Order: sequence, then C-alpha cells, then structure tokens
Amino acid sequence: MDDRHIAEIIRLLEKELENRELPIVSQLAHERYDPFAILISTLLSLRTKDEVTAAATQRLLALASTPEGMLRLSSDEIRKAIYPVGFYRTKAETILRVCRELIDRFHARVPNTLDALLSLKGVGRKTANLVISLGFGGAGLCVDTHVHRISNRLGYVRTKNPEETEFALRAKLPPKYWSRVNTLLVAFGRNTCRPVSPLCSTCPIAAYCDRVGVKKSR
Repeated sequence: MDDRHIAEIIRLLEKELENRELPIVSQLAHERYDPFAILISTLLSLRTKDEVTAAATQRLLALASTPEGMLRLSSDEIRKAIYPVGFYRTKAETILRVCRELIDRFHARVPNTLDALLSLKGVGRKTANLVISLGFGGAGLCVDTHVHRISNRLGYVRTKNPEETEFALRAKLPPKYWSRVNTLLVAFGRNTCRPVSPLCSTCPIAAYCDRVGVKKSR
C-alpha cells in the first residue's frame, strides 16, 4: 500500500466502527476512566472471548475495585469470579501478585509509564500499552494479533510477530493514531478482515490493501 493513504484508511475505519461494538476494554475505558479497571480487564482478556471477559470483569470489579480491595479476596474467590476466562487459575494469581506490587512499589496506584508497567510480573507489552492508551489517554501503541495481521496484510509493515509490528508502527505510524489503532483494528479484524477468508468484497479499505498472504476471500 501507499503509506500516504494511512490517514484515509484510519478515517474509513473510524466510520466503520460507528456500526460496530467496541472491544470490551475499549468499552470499559468509555464507561469508567480508571487505569486499574483497564489493567484488570486486559489481564483477563488474554486468550479469552470478549463476552466472557466482559462478564468476568464486571463480576470481579463488583467485589473489589482497588488493589487493596483485591488483596482482601482469596485466590478461590477471584477464581470463582473470573471463571470461565482462559487460564483463570493462573490469572487469579497474577492479579493478586500485581496488586501486591502496586501497593508495595507504587503506593497502590497504576503507573503511567511503559517501563514501570512492564516491571510488573505478568504484564506484557500488549497490556502495558492498553493501560497507557485507554487508562491514561497516553501514547500507547497496543499490538495484538489483529493489529499485527492487518498491518501486514495491508502491506503497511512487513514483520514476523506482534512485537516487531509494534516497533515498526512506532517508526512510521503518526503518533496521533497510536491510541486508537488497537480499537479500530480489533473491531475490524473480528468483523471484516478475519484471519481466514476475509470479507474483501465488502471491505471499506479494499482499494488501499495489498492483500498480502490472502489466498481466499469472500
């Protein structure tokens, strides 16, 4: 694709999103501008369907909405609240560990820098960037499988994994789009630019796409 078309692509994806449901973490950011809620929801969302994440997030935050409150819950209580998210036993322990670190190292507040967030055991780049962009309104650039796949399918970057894609996008995507790119491409990837047999015939940005790796489409 011609890199000069990125502004028009973003505009078209924004328009497309008007008719789509936001990913759960993005919905949460609109409802409650709370970095801790964004952090917890993102930790729960890993390898879990959105509707399952949404219900689990609601149940857990109803029990505890601060690091101190979370530590008053037992592992079993957290597991029961978040089931059936993927790896719910491991995630319950991760949540407790992260909350202890927040209290011990950051005065029970979620840090607002990438390096500080990544220093929390169990917090990866995807989670840290989402907290920065959705929890603090900062310049986080969250790359998941959808962002990685679509950025490469368009021909905007040529990378092998999400981490490479993040750094490639940081080098060329205008920063004003960073905080929105995950919300836009996750919604777009779930509904139109699917991993297998994407809906190219109804795609609003088909004219700009190189269709890299697409062997079959609808």
